[in-house]
Amino acid sequence: MEERTLGGTGLRVSTLGLGTLTWARDTDEHTATELLRDFVEAGGTLVDTAASYGDGAAEALLGALLGTVVAREDVVLCTKGGVRRTRNGPVVDASRGALLDSLDGSLARLGTDHVDLFLVQAPDPGTSLAETAGALRHVLSSGRARYVGLSNHPGWQTARLGSLLGPDVLAAVQVEYSLLQRGVEREAVPAAADLGAGLLAWSPLGRGVLTGKYRRTVPADSRAASAHLAGFVEPYLGRTSGPVVEALATAADGLERTPLEVALAWVLGRPGVTCALLGARTAGQLRPALDLDLDLPAQIVAALDEISAPDLGYPERR
Repeated sequence: MEERTLGGTGLRVSTLGLGTLTWARDTDEHTATELLRDFVEAGGTLVDTAASYGDGAAEALLGALLGTVVAREDVVLCTKGGVRRTRNGPVVDASRGALLDSLDGSLARLGTDHVDLFLVQAPDPGTSLAETAGALRHVLSSGRARYVGLSNHPGWQTARLGSLLGPDVLAAVQVEYSLLQRGVEREAVPAAADLGAGLLAWSPLGRGVLTGKYRRTVPADSRAASAHLAGFVEPYLGRTSGPVVEALATAADGLERTPLEVALAWVLGRPGVTCALLGARTAGQLRPALDLDLDLPAQIVAALDEISAPDLGYPERR
């Protein structure tokens, strides 16, 4: 598997990352072991998790596999903080205390003294960006994390926090990015590029819709048929996604490839993208992506760009 440097840093990560959102819930220990072993054996390095995934259970499961299934030094660990659990459900909290407490809990569950990359998981309207920036500087100076970044933040917040941290500090911006979600191209992607931050694209397969498995029906074993994940997939099952999925399938047929391969190749070909994060729930879902070796012809890229182009208004389009 190819490796790329993360933005302007010296950190090298695999072009495909392993996501752990479903670990310890839909993905049990046996399957997680298969996923992690197959991923690392194929040359994968970046493993993405978060303190909020399963209220820490995903991190705990990953931590139990490090040192037994794969060596800690063979993976690039990325975790996220800034979402804490309360009696009334999850609450976004990117304050200094919340971020540091979250990271300390993550390190304990992962069984390590540092993560390679720590991200603020979501924007917090109740905390100033200056305070969040101060917490990230402390995370770096204390050695808890080697690099820091943001997840799911709009472009203006990315730019502002980057300026507060100083030149070349913000290493990564993690955003949803696929043929079905290109809104980040308006401001988030340019902001990351201006700061020299690498893009980590989550859900590059359009929450599974770009694999083509929903073209005719909803498979009984799919996320869209799951009680707790159906709402996650449903926004991409409407009429607007249909033409994109069909164009992708046509391109895949012409190249004698699968829609999954073409969708991933498209994302990895976008400017600034360092890594595409795969949230496979089973080893069978992951394996077809591990041998990806596809450079899309310019004509295919242009056709897919056109049919999936995001709507632009003022001031992006004048």
